[in-house]
Amino acid sequence: MLSKKIENVINKQINAELWSAYLYLSMSAYFESINLGGFANWMRVQAQEELGHAMKFYHHVVERRGRITVTAIAAPSISWKSPMNAFEDAFKHEQKVTGMINDLTNVAAAEKDHATANMLQWFIDEQVEEESSTDAIVQKLKMIGTNTGGLYMLDRELAQRKVK
Repeated sequence: MLSKKIENVINKQINAELWSAYLYLSMSAYFESINLGGFANWMRVQAQEELGHAMKFYHHVVERRGRITVTAIAAPSISWKSPMNAFEDAFKHEQKVTGMINDLTNVAAAEKDHATANMLQWFIDEQVEEESSTDAIVQKLKMIGTNTGGLYMLDRELAQRKVK
């Protein structure tokens, strides 16, 4: 069984993962509004991944006879100054999530909950990938600058992303 402390921090993480999905859906809608369907696709796929992360935590709690408590999910931003600004926000958000996962790992270690620590290793690895993929797009957007042809090409590239 899960300790109450672990149960509480994982429930908070479930909320954070669901908020992440909301954020990426909002970014997708922003990109749709400026006719960047490939960017919108990338963000929709990211939103689906975040929902999957929330469910991975959910199942861990249930399998360990814990109690899921759902709470309100705050509304994310709905508009950004530019595609670059949106992806910079996404990168910062992934860095924040990495910190949250690291904090969860520390709690699991303090509670001597090896099963949770083992499950969290997947998330640690996942966050390396999440930060890398968002930062790669930020770096491409920096190279593109104001070149609309480059933005068009990146939009076509991002349209190819599919759910894992």
